[in-house]
Amino acid sequence: MKKIISLVLCLILSSFILAGCADSSEPFEEKSYTSDTQIKAIHLDVQDREIEVSLSADEQVHMQYSENNKAYYDISVSDENVLTMTSVSDKKWTDYIGGKPAAEYRKISLQIPNALLENLTLSTTNEDITVSALAVTGSIDISSNGGDITFGNLDVGSALTLKGKNGDISGAVVGGYDDFAIQSEIKKGESNLPDNKDGGEKTLCVSNNNGDVAIEFVNE
Repeated sequence: MKKIISLVLCLILSSFILAGCADSSEPFEEKSYTSDTQIKAIHLDVQDREIEVSLSADEQVHMQYSENNKAYYDISVSDENVLTMTSVSDKKWTDYIGGKPAAEYRKISLQIPNALLENLTLSTTNEDITVSALAVTGSIDISSNGGDITFGNLDVGSALTLKGKNGDISGAVVGGYDDFAIQSEIKKGESNLPDNKDGGEKTLCVSNNNGDVAIEFVNE
């Protein structure tokens, strides 16, 4: 009797696993977005997605991404011309069986015009964030929990905030060392920044847990 019960339980569990694998293999569709208005700020808040930011060839914002009916994005533009992109998931627990989607489906490519945005906010988990050299008139805020943050020469009008965990942070900031007030908090990692530095018209805030920090100051 015990053997029969065990066999039934195994069959039930196997059916759940097969169902989960089938759902997790739901095909992804490549999609793109182009703004039809002048975007002032961008806020990307996603999960388990690599983010790659580069300069736009025109003065519009463009995005390329992939989604299916289980994992997709909510994209909207507010009355203040703030573009927001957030992750949406309709997955059941069985959908997580069978591994992650292929790398090409876990990547968001964002192209933005140089020196036209006021603010840029990027946040993800378990993936890297890469930002090419660019300028904003206000602030940049980048956060990755479980991936590296890498950037080219970033030129900010007021503030640069970088938050990491289980990954390294490296890049360059446009301006001299004395142009920035600095606050940094590093746990289980090495950093070339001081914990605190007063003075400067701009702010550089960096926090990282279990990763190194290497940031240069460059004059263009």
